[in-house]
Amino acid sequence: MRVLAVASECFPFVKTGGLADVVGALPAALAPEGVEVTTLLPGYPAVLQALGAVHRVDALPELMGAPARLLHAEAAGLRLVALDAPHFFARAGSPYLAPWGEDWPDNAARFAALARAGASLAQSEGFDAAHAHDWQAGLLPAYLRYEAPRLPCLFTLHNLAFQGQFPPEVFPLLGLPGDAFRAEGLEYYGRVGFLKAGLWYAARITTVSPSYAAEIRTPAWGMGLDGLLRGRARDLSGILNGLDTGEWNPATDPRLPANFSADDPAPRAENKRQLQARMGLAPEPDAPLFAFIGRFTWQKGVDLALEALPAVLDNGAQIAFLGTGEGALEERVHGATGANPGRVGSFVGFDEGFARLVYGGADCILLPSRFEPCGLGQLCALRYGAPPIVARVGGLADTVMDANEMALAMGAGTGFQFSPVTQDMLMAAIERAIRLYREPGAWARLVANAMATDVSWARSAARYAALFRAMTGRG
Repeated sequence: MRVLAVASECFPFVKTGGLADVVGALPAALAPEGVEVTTLLPGYPAVLQALGAVHRVDALPELMGAPARLLHAEAAGLRLVALDAPHFFARAGSPYLAPWGEDWPDNAARFAALARAGASLAQSEGFDAAHAHDWQAGLLPAYLRYEAPRLPCLFTLHNLAFQGQFPPEVFPLLGLPGDAFRAEGLEYYGRVGFLKAGLWYAARITTVSPSYAAEIRTPAWGMGLDGLLRGRARDLSGILNGLDTGEWNPATDPRLPANFSADDPAPRAENKRQLQARMGLAPEPDAPLFAFIGRFTWQKGVDLALEALPAVLDNGAQIAFLGTGEGALEERVHGATGANPGRVGSFVGFDEGFARLVYGGADCILLPSRFEPCGLGQLCALRYGAPPIVARVGGLADTVMDANEMALAMGAGTGFQFSPVTQDMLMAAIERAIRLYREPGAWARLVANAMATDVSWARSAARYAALFRAMTGRG
């Protein structure tokens, strides 16, 4: 079976978050299931530079007002097609944001062009199905619905908070029939909703964890689309994300100062030593070292991590922050670092090698997200032997087994959950972790359990393959 995936980012070419990791890892995971994936990406400068030898070029004489090309190549083990449309994608920096920090004003046209090119390619090349990722590819199911031959499309929702809503003036630019702009289509309170189009027109919908699939059907977390999602409940599945366990392997990761494994965890201490040095923390091998790694935003709960500092500092522990995000939160991280030398460290920015050092050197990773579709941070933490402390929401709840008293008595548990998502409950979870850390035998079992967790794509890839077979009448 041949599937065309359409997405706005893909690791290792361009990445702003977990979407890129999923798009980059899923093709290899689906191959053993008999699903061959080709991925269409925007022709950002980084993508075009990575293509290497292009073995085919297709001209698109007219795409959203200007000519473009489809460049077919293979890179990083992936079958790729790049949409070479310089008027839309020959821009440095963020795929979505202009240098002045706001969305590019032509984002509607840019990503409509991506979806339009995807529909044309999927139909002309005889693909069996299409797979659209997030709002940037949300129009793909709409184009495929209105044009012959109709092709079934799976739409994967990675984060409902980002919906791609635009003023109604953009609708005539899209090339869709007039009756598409209605409530039973992509109209959303008078605006054009790219993500809503994906949810409405796709043959099937997935999101990235079972718990999140349930949460977004409620008014509390449906962000205005809960009614539509309840109406499509039979077509909605929650399938957990996974990791490329070859790429994410502490035994072979070249970015780690010291490689280690579940069978030989001792070298991990050297990573902790180097992480403490790089973060300006006191060189105390026995001090529990917590870390927050991710976007400094309200969703990710970095403010809760800062408010929970007394649970860390009053118990002789340390904490490191790595990430970037909202200016006010970055300032708070800087302030906490300056006020607590040797106990709080921070690096505002992002570096993949530094991130690997955090996962491979910290004792615990904090993920106090207020909502989390799936999250990859906790999977990385499990894989790298840093039991995560997670809010009991979305995919965090689905992937981390709480080390409560009964779990510990049974030799189970892979991390710590807390609920509700408040400062007090996060502090209680941190204190639980510190108490267990000071029981070396129990902590060693917890780390071993974490590293033994299957965070691969195997089970989830089988579920995706089953969906593709059902959509195409082969299952």
